[in-house]
Amino acid sequence: MADINAALIKKLREYTGAGIMECKKILIEVNGDIDLAIENIRKSSSIKALKKINNVAVNGVIRAKILGNYGIILELNCETDFVTKNSDFLNFADKLIDAVSINPKIDIIQLNKQFAEERSELIAKIGENILIKRINILKGNELGLYLHRDRIGVLVSGLNINKTLIKNIAMHIAASQPIFITPEDIPSNILEKEYKIQMEIAKKSNSSKNFTEKIVEGRMKKFVNEISLTGQMFIMDLNKTVGHILKESKAEIINFIRFELGEKIGILKKNKSC
Repeated sequence: MADINAALIKKLREYTGAGIMECKKILIEVNGDIDLAIENIRKSSSIKALKKINNVAVNGVIRAKILGNYGIILELNCETDFVTKNSDFLNFADKLIDAVSINPKIDIIQLNKQFAEERSELIAKIGENILIKRINILKGNELGLYLHRDRIGVLVSGLNINKTLIKNIAMHIAASQPIFITPEDIPSNILEKEYKIQMEIAKKSNSSKNFTEKIVEGRMKKFVNEISLTGQMFIMDLNKTVGHILKESKAEIINFIRFELGEKIGILKKNKSC
């Protein structure tokens, strides 16, 4: 029997917004499996946990930089918000970016090894644990970058796209959190899982089979548009989707990377490998 403690209940509440007692009850039923608990809560209500599933509160900074035909993005964590304003901490983040720019093939293990001594010295000086959490590189001839208060960073690669539009698309991705570029990029297993969840929710209305299927069809269309970039309404022109904006400019988004401070890694996979 898993230990259903206050921390686990709090985490589930952060992901779903459900009440304390409901979270505790569901966690007991699934023996502490938080991913299954999220799924069961979604089946019993209309809570949208798909994007919240990646969010975990943690401090630090996101850093990003474009150099020629590739962009670098990095997350560096610390324990408190106070340290995120420390000049030594910020300089260390910039050193890491510079190191990756010199050797773009370096991975997170090698980066940690290279800066192990300097990281230890910084930990001793600041008095908090410092974690080099992740790095990623995006290649492309046309690249865009947007940083929001060092908490969200976005790199975008495009085709036949001007600098203003690609930056605006990066800002949109920061705000709207798409997971895939187009509906066609969404894996079938995610669609099948969501379909089952929406069908179970719709069946509770005790409507006819045809009406239930229409409800689910509408919800699935909304779901697909919410998690795909081209299906989302563009934040700078809410009368058009991002897809329409790109089509008007005869432009294309090839790939993107979005880092948000503290998000969990690996639960949902984006459109293409970078």
